[in-house]
Amino acid sequence: MNAPVNAGGPRLRPALALLIALAAALCAPRPATAEVQVTASIPPLHSLVAQVMSGAGSPRLLIPGGTSPHGFALSPSQARMLAEAEIVFWVGGGLETGLAKPIGTLAKNARVVALSRAPGLVRLPVRHLGDEGHDHGHGHDHGAGADDPHYWLDPVNAKAMIAAIAEALVAADPARKDLYVRNASAARNGIDALTADFQARLAPLKDRPFIVFHDAYQYLERRFGLVAQGILAIDPDRPAGARHIADLRARMTRLNVVCLFMEPQFPSRLATALIEGTQARIGILDPLGSDLTPGPDLYGAMMTANLRAFEGCLGGKP
Repeated sequence: MNAPVNAGGPRLRPALALLIALAAALCAPRPATAEVQVTASIPPLHSLVAQVMSGAGSPRLLIPGGTSPHGFALSPSQARMLAEAEIVFWVGGGLETGLAKPIGTLAKNARVVALSRAPGLVRLPVRHLGDEGHDHGHGHDHGAGADDPHYWLDPVNAKAMIAAIAEALVAADPARKDLYVRNASAARNGIDALTADFQARLAPLKDRPFIVFHDAYQYLERRFGLVAQGILAIDPDRPAGARHIADLRARMTRLNVVCLFMEPQFPSRLATALIEGTQARIGILDPLGSDLTPGPDLYGAMMTANLRAFEGCLGGKP
């Protein structure tokens, strides 16, 4: 009787067998029906990616709404999002300053797409509206020649990003090329409709002076013909003294400011104190859609909320 095959022969150690199986799995081609593993850094970019991926899968959101993209520490689950990603979409080191090193070390096998480099992107330099010499404390690179990194707030730039997103997805998942191209076209059409609507609605308000707490909106202002008159350099984590408030209030009066735009993280009592005795109203802007549900609808909802805030505050509507 023949001896059983391998009887008494050497056996693979369990750990070695596991490593061989894992290596085989990693080297095997991804099935055509498998979902591409995609991670996007911030809610607006995640929303654009989700629109292009509709029907093919859902991207992961790395930095949740309400978290500053300028400086943060990755949790273990966020580190896994980078390590498991086939594609990583981010703005670039000028915005998500804390991501550059983790992407370089954790996403080595991923295609990393910096949407700040998207072809056709409109670029504006960091500006200073009477705020020379202060420190924003937001982590931006304010060096000479640096771009303002809030590119997505210009809908034309959002369309350029959508094209770059679709290109990256098609390269990673050519079997779904038609779907990605169709989704990208629909997303651009939606942005065009929103832009045309608000260009008409905001046109009568172009001469209304306003100021902002955080200079994140020049892309949106330029696209819709709005111009901020200044920036109030206030750190929301530090109480403002009475003299500082009085100086800022005098400046607002001198500029005939109609509206003071703050963001959700700034205390409302500070804004109320600043407009006391002036003609100014308070408006709320949010460049990240922090209070909105992440997903394909977030970008349009965020832009609509910001544009309505301009319309309401500058136009005196409730």
